[in-house]
Amino acid sequence: MNGRSDGRSDGRSDGRFDGRVALVTGAGSGIGAGCAARLAAEGACVGVLDLRTAAARATAAGIRSRGGTAMALTCDVSDEKQVEEAVATLVAAFGRVDVLHSNAAVLDADVYGRDRELDSLDVAVWDRTMEVNLRGAMLAVKHTVPAMPDGGAIVITSSVSALVGDTVHAAYGASKAALIGFTRYVATMYGSRGVRCNAVAPALVLTPNAQRALTPAQLADKAAERLLPWACTVEDVAALVSFLCSDESRCLTGQTLVLDSGTLAHRPQHAVHQSRHPL
Repeated sequence: MNGRSDGRSDGRSDGRFDGRVALVTGAGSGIGAGCAARLAAEGACVGVLDLRTAAARATAAGIRSRGGTAMALTCDVSDEKQVEEAVATLVAAFGRVDVLHSNAAVLDADVYGRDRELDSLDVAVWDRTMEVNLRGAMLAVKHTVPAMPDGGAIVITSSVSALVGDTVHAAYGASKAALIGFTRYVATMYGSRGVRCNAVAPALVLTPNAQRALTPAQLADKAAERLLPWACTVEDVAALVSFLCSDESRCLTGQTLVLDSGTLAHRPQHAVHQSRHPL
């Protein structure tokens, strides 16, 4: 994997991941879809895995329409048999796995939307959050590492919610915090085999779903918390994931990289005050 990416989106490879096979979970939309497209544009054969069959197929079809190579895989990442079968299907098609981006998370209204105050939290919401976000990552690693004959790169999507508290979403935040610890364990267990494992912790990423879900006032509050005048985009996350999966980051492992436009680098009230009372 030599050379730097120029961020092409037309499916033509610049050689960074030529001959490599990548698996991206939760790749039917949002961050996962963007990262799958980026890896494919840089030469990887990509397994596009999602619980939603139509979404996985749409992402894979989009990659192929731009000249890339992709296979759609339908899987509930919390189900070990399904994960094992999905990885086996990818390996049967391409012979190996070199890159895993474990990105799947439960964000639907029935679970994430009900992850509110602890004193009224349905335990089923907590359990399902842990099943998908945490167990799903463990199962993805468990079944892909044996298919990495020459070492490989694993990137796990955590969140800034792992690093700070909030008045809601305790289950989500706890699951994402656990993933940071899990990242270190994977890096430690498999480093001698040449397998690297890092995590990315994005703040709000302006996916279409996020922009639909948040009110203008909420978006304004998020903007006031940032040091930089722009929010993170899917392309920003994809660029970081691609770097962490490439040989350019060959000495990085066990790390968590925060992608938040400076949100956690300061006390947010300073930025809020500045936005309301500019100098």
